[in-house]
Amino acid sequence: MTPSWKTICALADIPVLGARRVARAQGPQVAIFRTEDNQVFALLDRCPHKGGPLSQGLVFGHSVACPLHSWTIALNSGQAIAPDEGCAARFQVRVLQGQVQLDQTELDTVGLEFAPLKASPCAKAA
Repeated sequence: MTPSWKTICALADIPVLGARRVARAQGPQVAIFRTEDNQVFALLDRCPHKGGPLSQGLVFGHSVACPLHSWTIALNSGQAIAPDEGCAARFQVRVLQGQVQLDQTELDTVGLEFAPLKASPCAKAA
């Protein structure tokens, strides 16, 4: 199937060695990562280990370290690096004339089996 590209943001809107989150109508957000060599990757913003927000992790080389337990995830495949196991869903991404684009069909269908992450209120001190 031919991708149906949707412009998300300008490449300049994603910090080098950083990420930007894309909200969707259903399912968890998508994290778009920018490496030091200006390559762009997109993964479900959910670590395969405990569901941590990958967009808040440290980007290094072509990997991201989950902020919860430091699992390393390869940005090009979503695969956890051994000895860890698991995979974050990957999305097609391209940069066209400085604009970052994702496939709308993937945005509408990939990773919907997971509930979006939600913060809970803090417990009251006794």
